[in-house]
Amino acid sequence: MVTILILATTNKNKVKEFQEVLKDFPVEIRSLADFGPLPEAIEDGATFEENAYKKALHTAKILGFPAIADDSGLVVEALNGAPGVYSARYAGETATDAENVDKLLKDMKGIKNRRAAFKCVLSIAVPSGPALTYEGSCEGILLEERRGNSGFGYDPIFYFEDLGKTFAECTMAEKNKVSHRGKALAEFKAEFTQVLGWLNQRLAEEKPPKPDHREFEHNDWSK
Repeated sequence: MVTILILATTNKNKVKEFQEVLKDFPVEIRSLADFGPLPEAIEDGATFEENAYKKALHTAKILGFPAIADDSGLVVEALNGAPGVYSARYAGETATDAENVDKLLKDMKGIKNRRAAFKCVLSIAVPSGPALTYEGSCEGILLEERRGNSGFGYDPIFYFEDLGKTFAECTMAEKNKVSHRGKALAEFKAEFTQVLGWLNQRLAEEKPPKPDHREFEHNDWSK
């Protein structure tokens, strides 16, 4: 039996990523792009876990299938955890990646402690509410200027010491092995056989019982 999983995203790269990770399992990956316009989830959680769960549950309830969502961002030690859950809109609701990086570089100007970590939380929820959560993190140092042309977000200024370069200088394969998303996805994949069992059990519990036709045996339908 093939299980349908909805990714709470329209990002084609994320879809390809999950399809590759779960290619050996009996699942069909769909995304929000496969459906009509849907109301967006309100991401007002105080943590990555809250926002990931909100998105996953919102999508699962609307479409009636198990849904997967993630929330991730950059946590800077010297800024008390900022940008955190506001990483994608650090410079404003409609800010570009470049504008967010510019603001962070400005806020970090003159600060010696440049320790930071990317964090990712992955949540998979069923329509009735229960969910499983997976987390990953990756520590590094913020540079004072951009380096590299690959990646996205804060990758050009996030220096990963073990590789001796920024995430924007890494190949996709290099980044996926050590990144916060890569670690969360690796844990998710490692346990996915158990996840599938959990999903099927939850979904079976949510199905309405089949009607018992014996209750109609003595009805007189001629009246």
